[in-house]
Amino acid sequence: MPYYYNMSRFYLLCFLILFSFHPAFSKGTDPRPSFVIYKTTEKITLDGVLDEAAWEKAELMDKLMQQFPYDTSVSRLRTEFRLTYDDEFLYVSAIAYDNNPGEYVISSLRRDFRGPGLDGLAIIVDPFQDLTNGFFFGLSPAGVQREGLISNGYLRGDDLDLSWDNKWYGEAKIEQGRWTAEIAIPFKTLRFKSGAKKWNVKLYRQDSKENERAVWPWTPRNFELGNLNYAGEMIWDVPPVSPKANISLIPYIATKGSKDFINETPTSRDFQVGGDAKIAVTSSLNLDLTINPDFSQVEVDQQVTNLDRFEIFFPERRQFFLENADLFSSYGHPFGRPFFTRRIGVARDPNTGSNVQNRINFGARLSGNLNKFYRVGFLHMQTEAVSEINVPKYDYTVATAQRRIGSNSNIRAIFVNRQRFSTDSSDFRFEGYDYNRVLGLDYNYSFLNNKLTGTTFYHRQFTPTKVDAPFSYGSSIVYNSRQLSLSWWQQIFGSGYAPAVGYLPRTGYKRFSPSGELRLFPNSNLIINHGPTFDLAYIWDDVYGYTDNEQTVGYSVNFQNNATLSANLKKTYVYLFNEFDPTRSPSEDMAVPLPDSTNYRYSNAQLSFRSDPRKLFNYEINLASGNYFNGTRTGIQGKINYRIQPYGVFSLDMNYNKIELPSPYQSADIYLVSPRVDLTLSRTVFFTTFFQYNSQFNNVNINSRFQWRFKPVSDLFIVYTDNYYYAFDTPQQNFNPKSRSIVIKLTYWLNM
Repeated sequence: MPYYYNMSRFYLLCFLILFSFHPAFSKGTDPRPSFVIYKTTEKITLDGVLDEAAWEKAELMDKLMQQFPYDTSVSRLRTEFRLTYDDEFLYVSAIAYDNNPGEYVISSLRRDFRGPGLDGLAIIVDPFQDLTNGFFFGLSPAGVQREGLISNGYLRGDDLDLSWDNKWYGEAKIEQGRWTAEIAIPFKTLRFKSGAKKWNVKLYRQDSKENERAVWPWTPRNFELGNLNYAGEMIWDVPPVSPKANISLIPYIATKGSKDFINETPTSRDFQVGGDAKIAVTSSLNLDLTINPDFSQVEVDQQVTNLDRFEIFFPERRQFFLENADLFSSYGHPFGRPFFTRRIGVARDPNTGSNVQNRINFGARLSGNLNKFYRVGFLHMQTEAVSEINVPKYDYTVATAQRRIGSNSNIRAIFVNRQRFSTDSSDFRFEGYDYNRVLGLDYNYSFLNNKLTGTTFYHRQFTPTKVDAPFSYGSSIVYNSRQLSLSWWQQIFGSGYAPAVGYLPRTGYKRFSPSGELRLFPNSNLIINHGPTFDLAYIWDDVYGYTDNEQTVGYSVNFQNNATLSANLKKTYVYLFNEFDPTRSPSEDMAVPLPDSTNYRYSNAQLSFRSDPRKLFNYEINLASGNYFNGTRTGIQGKINYRIQPYGVFSLDMNYNKIELPSPYQSADIYLVSPRVDLTLSRTVFFTTFFQYNSQFNNVNINSRFQWRFKPVSDLFIVYTDNYYYAFDTPQQNFNPKSRSIVIKLTYWLNM
């Protein structure tokens, strides 16, 4: 790599770190709005009725500012928040007044509801005031809870992870012209510095009848509603101290039965006992332990049609990995993570295309804050061998540390090790054999109240065999204002860089990808904003040269009723360095692949529309048509939802691709159909049935999941899964079973 290129990267990194400390770049110009929270000795009864005297004494927070559809005026709806606390709980109350009669929009009674067209209110707390990580707690008018973890300052929508589950309490009551709410959050659920005098807080309300989102304090609408850089301060009259004993045990028992019809093995029956423990080492540092964990109750992955040459990313949903997940899993670039938790305890079934459990024997994870400047994490786990797919027993170790710089920039380091130790000796050998290690350094910066953000990273891999270019490097810069969004990414993934516990769909290439959007705000009762967009990506390597590019230009429209519309034109160039079947047909079809060392240029048009999600019946549709490699492709993807408020949602996901290629290459009609029934009989009883037909694997998957939450965060699960063969060209074999399983699992959360 040229000397001047290396030095330019070094000077850029030094420049950005120095500017992290400059007050003009790292801090806002206005002081944060604040309020004082006063302690109460009165018992608060959580019933949604605000009749305790403590609420009268609490400071009133009712100056919410509109964030959607506009961000230049006070909320059209009056909302009154009050906060108080005692030795065990942080309490929040709210009175949400209406301007319009009628029912609230409540999608279901299931915990962790989410969407732009729903009703609810929420509090976000950032105990360390690091503007990076926080806790989210929300409540609907029906008293349905949702909680989540915030990372990366909530710059993007996926920085809020609602998969996190913990113990807290909330009740709501609907009255004439308003609804009220009471929330109690145990201090044991939160991670904070004992004796801290201030926390950062955000309060917001979403009202779908008024079609408004309002927040305290004011947050520009070009950012996410919960963006932590626009938080206020909560000043404690007496700073809270950490709970003396904060240990939670979550044991489980489970019985399973399964049958593999393809290999014609006998029915397998299994009884398992295991569990987790959560130990607060300090009020801000948590130790998670797990023995023989079982994740069979986790909702099945939603399959996708994969027409790409590379692996598809699936998100992590397992509880053990979620708290402080950003400290472990957000290094590098989304196309090149050095550590991806789903590499631990997850294997892929080649017969069904589904991900299956690979047993974890034990695990430990220490994570959290040392103080407002330092965060640390350590993880060690061991998985059992899977002889059917030739996966050996592995030990995994991850260590990570983060140092805050300035207002909310940070430097982070990570070490990842996957190792299979020798089985012919009892001696512990760190070198062992068959190891794969990565050492990495990331710098994430944020200036000008999140208007200017970005990252730069360098990761290096170590293996027993010496390879060329075992490194990855990347940097980005993102500018986001009210009217203009611009980003620039560049990455280099060396030919010898292949992290065994990471996510890297392809290796050995260089990529840069600028993108942008111009937002125009008309004086209109129909449209919020509209404007042109572009998204470019260019890829090359040292062996084949220029191999890929995508050039997408389009136009997007956001409507006042939450509907969206976008149209794009996309030009693609691909050089195949390996042979490839564009239909990704099952291997038994013996399709003729496109030969390697060939290149293709093609274009297509795309159109997407999402209707008003507040309606009982709503839908999404995506159309694509044009050339595809040496043929053509027409794609239709849609989703239909019908809400029986608030007891259930019936939905249908459909994905159809018609690929036509000249002879001798195979054409194909590819289907992915996924009907789903989600019934919430109450706030504690849920039933979901999920069907998936994927023609790429000739597979029909049925997953039914019953959940009874008999106590907070304590559940009974019954999960039934079935897989069948189905193909249009072999009807005589259709619905022959592939595999079948049933799981009954009981979990119980016990606070010590």
